[in-house]
Formats: sequence, structure tokens, C-alpha cells
Amino acid sequence: MRAPIIRTPAIALSPRAVNRVRLAAILGVLGPGLVSGFADNDAGGISTYSVAGSKFGYDLLWVLLASQIVLFFTQEVGARLGLATGQGLAGIVRERYGVRWATFMIAAMLVANVGSIIAEFAGCGAALGLFGVPEVISAVLAGTVVVLLLTRGSYGKVQYLFVAVGLGVSIAYFISALLAHPDWGLAGSSLVIPRLSSSAAYWVAVVATVGTTITPWGQAFIQSYVADKRLGPEDLTGERLDVGLGALLTNLIAAFIVVACAAAVYSAGVQVDTNSADAVQQIAKALTPLAGDGATVLFAVGLLAASFLGLGVVPLTSAYATCEAFGWETGVDWRWREAPAFYGLMIFFVVFAALFVLLFPKDSLVQLMLTAQMINCILLPFVLVFVMRLSSDKSVMGPLVSGRWLLAIGWIGTALLVLLSIILLATSVFGIGG
Repeated sequence: MRAPIIRTPAIALSPRAVNRVRLAAILGVLGPGLVSGFADNDAGGISTYSVAGSKFGYDLLWVLLASQIVLFFTQEVGARLGLATGQGLAGIVRERYGVRWATFMIAAMLVANVGSIIAEFAGCGAALGLFGVPEVISAVLAGTVVVLLLTRGSYGKVQYLFVAVGLGVSIAYFISALLAHPDWGLAGSSLVIPRLSSSAAYWVAVVATVGTTITPWGQAFIQSYVADKRLGPEDLTGERLDVGLGALLTNLIAAFIVVACAAAVYSAGVQVDTNSADAVQQIAKALTPLAGDGATVLFAVGLLAASFLGLGVVPLTSAYATCEAFGWETGVDWRWREAPAFYGLMIFFVVFAALFVLLFPKDSLVQLMLTAQMINCILLPFVLVFVMRLSSDKSVMGPLVSGRWLLAIGWIGTALLVLLSIILLATSVFGIGG
């Protein structure tokens, strides 16, 4: 005899209660876009923005506005892929195009990623160096903290820590910009009116700025993180808000850094050797005459926090993508014995980068960080081509397939990145523009 079915009466919610439930659902989605956005402003990013403001003043602010538009749309496409498939980018490429193409994409991404991880260690060394900490100690400390965090934490703990660190970096550089007393009118006009130059140094700075704002690892990270958080098509509204906030905050922080350095270094006529090993320290100390010791400390603390954030996110992304490409278990909620390849790769990337920084000539570390951002920009189109092709495939995306406007902006952004790479080649290799 079957047990009787007991039906509970439906609970009617007031419109206000329904709105609260919807808001809670949207807020629960937040995370991947914010973390990805904050992590874009890592050590390499801060170094690049600092050099850009110190050498060119406010002239490169237009690049940040242009890259923000492209960043939002490309990140949304990546998030849509994660929502529609529940998989990371490398896994989908492997399924749709085979292991060879997946390996090609991962190889391009890892070349850029390893350069970024090395830049994070260099950033930790530069920040702690302002407080007299030797580079060996800073590298060991940073590597140990990051490995413990990623191997002992859960998804929720890792995400909340990443967001908290990102907010701290944002506040630090916002205050630094205010204390530097910049020319906000000139900054505003430079944001919307491009001031172009034919010099090779200018276009190197443009490419590096774009490369640190829109990154190959960022495209893969947001999709893997959306999948790891187990979000689905019903979370599109919340994830779109997440991506929008992440893109906005990314470029606001970048603008604050450029503005602070433009006011404290460029406008003040302070000479900084951007090719020297202590270029970042020189820039930080240059804030002191205008803003006092507090701004210098804030700048250094922001650089340190951003370096730790990048050290957490970029190795994590590299491990995600590699494991997805070969069908291995991946995710921070797995235990070590359940996903040994994932954790092993993550630790390998951290340890390799730490050793590289310790053995690399110290007088070339800042140039190395800038070079890493240029490599990001050059290799990004290879990743974006896969992203855009997949996002237009209805058999993959279902109802979340990208519309005409989203595809048009994505492909235009990809074409512009290729054009930037060509300009960089022409100005740097062939000496066009002097």
C-alpha cells in the first residue's frame, strides 16, 4: 500500500518579498566577473599603468576606456559559454575541435600565463623591497601563502578572499590618486580624446596597457570559474551584472594609477628610469613630495595585494585550462587525492615562476613585467577566435547563443588586437615612427 501523498500549501509571497528573493539570487551569482576584473590589475598591470602615467602623463587614458568596452563584451561571452555548457574553455575546444587545437590554444595561453606569474613574484619583491624585505624572502613567503591558500581552501573561501583583496587594492589606489592632486579636467579630456603618437615607445605602452587589461587567462578564467561555481543559464542576469562591475572596477583602478603617476611623476618633472630594477620603487617614492609618506605606503601595499591576487588567480587558471584540455579532474573543491594533476600543475607554475625570478637578472625585472603584458596582447587573439566561434554555435550555446551585436563587437575587438600587434611589430622591429 502506497503512503499517502501529503501536499503542503503553496506560500504566497508579496511583491516586495519576491523582489528580495530575486535580488538575493542575483547577488549570489557575483564572483567570477569581479575576481577576474580585480586580478587583471595584478603586478604586471600596476607596473604597466605606473610606467604609462610616468612616461606619457594622461595621454593613455583613452586606451583604458576603449579596452573597458571590449573587456565587458569578451568577458560576457566567456561567462555565457560557462553558463551554457557548465565547462571551461579548454574542455569545450577539445570536444569541438579535438585535442590538437586544444593543445595549441593551451600552449599559447600558458606562454602568456607563465610570464604573468613571473611578473607577480617580481611585483611582490618590488613592494616588499620598499620595506626592506630581501627578494628571496618575499618569493618564498608569497609562494608559500598562495600554495596553502589554493590547496587548503574551498571555492567559497577562495572567492571571498580574492574579492576582499581586490576591494583593498581599489581603495588604496583611489586614495593615492586623490592625494596626488591631479588635473582632473585634463584627465577627463584625455579619457575621451585620443592623443596619438608615432613613437615606438608610445605604441609599446599602448599594447602593454591593452595586454594587461584584456588577457588570455582572463577569458579562460571567467568561464572555468562560472562552471566551478555551478552556475547555469538562469543566472545570466546576475552574471552580466558581475561582468559589468568587474570590467568597470578594473579600468577605474587602472585610471587611478595612471592619474596618480601622471600627477606625481610626469607633471612634476620627476625623472624615473623605467628600465631599472627599482623603477616601481622610484615611482612609489615620487608620490611622497605631493602626497606624503601615506601615498607611498598605500601604493606599495596596493602593489603587494595585487601581486598576491594575481599569484592566486593566474596559476589557478593555468591548472584549470590544462586539466580541461586533457579531461582531468579540476576545481578547488576537489581534494588533493581526487585531483592530483590539478593541484600538482598549480604548484609547479608557482614554484617555477619563483625560481625564475630569483635567478633572473634583477635589473631586467620591470622590463620583464612589461614584456609579459605585450605577450598577453599578442597571444590574446588566438584565444578570442575560439571564444567567438564557440559563442556563435547554437548547438553549444543553446538559448544563450551570442546575438549579432555581441558577435560584432567581439570580432571587431579581436581585429583591433591583431592590428595593435602589427603596429607594435612595425614600430619596434622596423623602427617606424622612431
